[in-house]
Amino acid sequence: MSADAPPLTKDDRLIRRSLPRRLAGRPELGAIVGAIAVFVFFSVVADSFLQWSSFSTVLYAASTIGIMATPVALLMIGGEFDLSTGVMVTSSALISSMFSYQMTANVWAGIGVSLLATLAIGFFNGFLLVRTGLPSFIITLGTFLILQGCNLGFTKLISETVSTKTIADMEGFPEAHKVFASHLTIGDVDLQVTVLWWLGLVALATWILLRTRAGNWIFAVGGAKEAARAVGVPVNRTKIGLYMGVAFAAWISGQHLLFNYDVVQSGEGVGNEFLYIIAAVIGGCLLTGGYGSAIGAAVGAFIFGMANKGIVYAQWSADWFKFFLGAMLLLATMLNWWVRKRAEAAK
Repeated sequence: MSADAPPLTKDDRLIRRSLPRRLAGRPELGAIVGAIAVFVFFSVVADSFLQWSSFSTVLYAASTIGIMATPVALLMIGGEFDLSTGVMVTSSALISSMFSYQMTANVWAGIGVSLLATLAIGFFNGFLLVRTGLPSFIITLGTFLILQGCNLGFTKLISETVSTKTIADMEGFPEAHKVFASHLTIGDVDLQVTVLWWLGLVALATWILLRTRAGNWIFAVGGAKEAARAVGVPVNRTKIGLYMGVAFAAWISGQHLLFNYDVVQSGEGVGNEFLYIIAAVIGGCLLTGGYGSAIGAAVGAFIFGMANKGIVYAQWSADWFKFFLGAMLLLATMLNWWVRKRAEAAK
């Protein structure tokens, strides 16, 4: 080797980082720390919080948010929002119920029509976004208002009330109830089937993000859309697919709403869209896109479930729930910001 040759240096990409540094780079770290803190807090202030029956209730509350928070997290990683998710869940349930009742068909016919209609709503949001270039906030706010009006208007027009007629005595209802609203007993824990739907969606979303080309596209379009387009990433298809993924989860949640209660109130769901976004943000998703994880959103939903039911078990006024949720949102956001800054400084 020549004396004038520059010294050999190790490629930074080949440097093995320590386990603490790798963990510090994970988007869900802040949410996990927050979940531990919330669990310990309610374990101390609420004696019944540690009972198996309480754990089942917490998981159910978490799953009803987590089913939607998972695809919402992927959408946020892709750099977009959807403010129509709360009423879309109700729309899905109303379509299933009213189609089945009015057509006197097997409830599975209503379920199928609801799936197609809900996916069409998701496609509409995504298609309008990529065709117009308008902010997703404006487009989905418009969809939110349209669906809210349709939910109330069509329900009153068809049922002459603000709620649907019961379909509990219709053909196919018991089988549909088993799929969307049944209970499972595992040991001493009584679980709603929504918990399985939730965990399945989290596993699927995590696999897509970390093990597929589509996952790379989602991170790319959220981090730098034009740069991603320049290297051949199908930006439009990716964004439309993300909105349809949100719609699919809304269909699942809507069917649970219907088959768990038999009837649907047309005004339900308003405001829930913020809970899904909050769960994703607590889980480490950035509002600017390009960063986050499905597991983090699941942990965020679990924090929601613990806070929602922990306040009840502690015998506090339910009025404090929104205060607690807001405080958790701010603390989690600041913690995620601090963790990300430390991770970037360690590179």
